Amino acid sequence: MKIRLLPVLISVSVSAFLLFGGYFGYRSVAMENPMQKVVASIPGVDLVSMDLGGTDAVMELKLKDGTDLREVYNQILKDGSSTLGKKELKLKIVNSASPKLEQWWSSALFDVAQAMETKQYAQIPKTLQARADSTGAGVKVSTEMDDKYVYVTLTDGESSKYIMLPRIPATLGVWPNE
Repeated sequence: MKIRLLPVLISVSVSAFLLFGGYFGYRSVAMENPMQKVVASIPGVDLVSMDLGGTDAVMELKLKDGTDLREVYNQILKDGSSTLGKKELKLKIVNSASPKLEQWWSSALFDVAQAMETKQYAQIPKTLQARADSTGAGVKVSTEMDDKYVYVTLTDGESSKYIMLPRIPATLGVWPNE
């Protein structure tokens, strides 16, 4: 029996096109487009990139000043629950933080990490506010918490830094979505 090469190649090509084309079409139409609409409906939020593969849904967002990060996270979870399914939502915030804010956060990080490690979450707002008052740098601090994250917003004039600290500390002591 002699196998003819041309029909085999055509069959493999058509099958691969249908399989992968169907997968990418489904992913785009049934997953990415609805999530883009959810994010677009939230005021003050711009979607930079999105990856809905595997067990995680990773979104890179740019937030306008004054946007409540905890509310954004909860709204994406609520409105996108049918699309997310059992995927874990992970947000990465594209900050417009000034070097001054980055330096300020670096100096406060040790105290925040200690409070996170010892699960004394109530110390975080006190520590950050005391540091903001004592440095006189004009940094405004806002903190919120839910069952998964501690949300910290630092504002200095026109620049802001948004931080999501997971309440279950990473084993290496580094927060993946800072």
